[in-house]
Parts: sequence; C-alpha cells; structure tokens
Amino acid sequence: MKKLALVIALAITSVTSTFTVKAGPSPDHHNEKNIVQIAAGLEDFSTLVAAVKAAGLAETLSSKGPFTVFAPTNKAFAALPEGTVATLLKPENKKKLVSILTYHVIPAKVPASAVKTMKAKTVNGKMVDIKVSDKGVTVDNAKVIKTDVFGSNGVIHVIDKVILPKS
Repeated sequence: MKKLALVIALAITSVTSTFTVKAGPSPDHHNEKNIVQIAAGLEDFSTLVAAVKAAGLAETLSSKGPFTVFAPTNKAFAALPEGTVATLLKPENKKKLVSILTYHVIPAKVPASAVKTMKAKTVNGKMVDIKVSDKGVTVDNAKVIKTDVFGSNGVIHVIDKVILPKS
C-alpha cells in the first residue's frame, strides 16, 4: 500500500511539474472575463482573435462553456506557409477555418494539474494527442509554452504551433 501511495504521488508530481506555470490566479480563481475577452486583451493573440471572429466563433466561445483552448500565438500563425492565414480568413474558407479552430478546443475545463498523456475529443469531433514527457507537454506537434490562463468559462493553454486536424 505504501508503494502504491508513493507511485501515485510521484506520478502526480511528474505530471504537474512538466508545465511551466507562471504566477497568476489559482484554478479556483474566478475571472469575470471569458476566454475570448482574455485573448482579445492580450497582444500575442491578435491573429487568433481575428480568426475566431472571421469563423463566427466568438459568441460560442464566449458562452458558458466550459472550454479548454490550446491557443496558438501570433508567432505560431506567422510560421504557417506564407499566405495561409490570409487565405483562411476569406469568407469562402470559413468552413475550413472553423474546422481548424475547433480542433484547438476541448469541451471541458482542463487545468494543467489534470493533464496526462491521452487522446482528447475536440469540439470539431476529431481526437487530439496530448503527451506528457520529461520535455514538457505537447498537443499533436505543438509545445505547450504557458498554462492555466483562466477565464469565467474555461482555461487557455498557450501553444507554439497551429495544430491541424488529421484528415
């Protein structure tokens, strides 16, 4: 029994220590702003916010939720092939944009302390691979670079790449 308790304690420690959590509100902290409002207020998410608005998802992601958003930075969007973002923001590509953005959202509030290696169903219905290792946490091929930005309707984990749904 003591060995089992030690194994569980070590497992929990290894999962929680893989995230680089910056000082900020605790998971129980109530933030009155929703995740869209928070992202809109942060300079590094201007491309993501523009995409969410172009896709018509701002109202949905401002609703009660809960949501976990793996949010790519402006730098992540800039790393896509030239012209990709501009093309996706065109009205005729709205369906594809919605598919990509909803692949970044899990319909549950998952703080860093609850993350483990697993497959998770995204809002677009496809599965995303979440891996926890001694090198950190990845979501598909994107590295989680900041965790636990809490909003009234969910949590944002910042990633360094735009993840694309598997065909």
